[in-house]
Amino acid sequence: MGSQRDGDGSVDRPAKARWCAVTGGRGFMARHLVAALVRSGEWNVRVTDLAPTIVLGPGESEGLLGDALRDGRAVYASVDVCNLDQLIEAFEGVDVVFHTAAADPGKNNLQLHYKVNVEGTKSVIDACKICKVKRLIHTSSSAVVFDGVHGLFNVDESLPYPDKQFPDAYARTKAEAEKFVMKANGIDDLLTCCIRPGAIFGPGDMILPTLDQYGQTLFIIGDGKNYDDFVYVENVVHGHICADRTLSTMKGAQRSGGKAYFITNMEPMNMWDFLYMVQEELGYKRLFKIRIPLLIIKPISYLVEWGYKVFYHYGMCQPHILTPARIKYTTLNRTFSCNKAIEELGYKPTVTIMDGLKATVESYIQLKNKNISRERK
Repeated sequence: MGSQRDGDGSVDRPAKARWCAVTGGRGFMARHLVAALVRSGEWNVRVTDLAPTIVLGPGESEGLLGDALRDGRAVYASVDVCNLDQLIEAFEGVDVVFHTAAADPGKNNLQLHYKVNVEGTKSVIDACKICKVKRLIHTSSSAVVFDGVHGLFNVDESLPYPDKQFPDAYARTKAEAEKFVMKANGIDDLLTCCIRPGAIFGPGDMILPTLDQYGQTLFIIGDGKNYDDFVYVENVVHGHICADRTLSTMKGAQRSGGKAYFITNMEPMNMWDFLYMVQEELGYKRLFKIRIPLLIIKPISYLVEWGYKVFYHYGMCQPHILTPARIKYTTLNRTFSCNKAIEELGYKPTVTIMDGLKATVESYIQLKNKNISRERK
């Protein structure tokens, strides 16, 4: 296929780019995925999300996405993943669907998560079949194998789902959705693959603004010895693209169709050390660490959860940090092997943890400058 390169050298344009669709396309990881797909020049992109119109953020209007929307290489469609008719219209003429849409993990509402994560995914699968979509790449989560009781250390894809217990509604419903996606492989010529990212961070995430609110105090819950697998957002994007490229070949489709793959930076590290590094990069030089034993914080988290259930009718905000589920995520080991993704998808991280952290901090330059100025006073 012939191609041409833009004058600035940023985009390769095949003579006729194919169409793909990204559900939840205005989400954190999805924005990076859309940018990578447009930048590759191999794809025209249908960005779908709930909002009636697309509102471009700072730098987007005059950037890659803005240009793509203006010249037709990207289009926006307001789509509810639970609305089959809207999905069919969005997927018409599309070769591959990247299904990233999901309910907010911070909202532990089983009804909401089941509707979006399970019923929505089933609708996406149905729409793909009706529209003769060739490949469906589903954004799953490493949480699908986490029961909230036992730590996970360098586990691989042979680890089964928990029998019954999950830490929250998000993990439970993402596991169920993943099963439907894998089961759909090979039906009506649809090929499927699931990507299970570790803890994603990068420009546009909420880790840095949240830590900035805490200032110079770092609360360590438990013994502070638990390890996690953080993954830079561009590596997650790379994992999705590797999965699509693998399924696009006959040999790859036979090997990887209907499977799930863990995607991490392959640099597991102490979770609290990572957060400490983030705060240092933000400009905090003198940190005061406070350790809170589990025996104290666990009862408090259940009390907070109970209080929300009783008082949310009166305007109480839903807690996002001090919850039983969040305590489980932040006190147990959760690391994963990427060997299967390396061997079968050709995945390899393209950005290190440290480089990713620096890029993330630079994207919040106003926070960094504010804290550096504070330190100099």
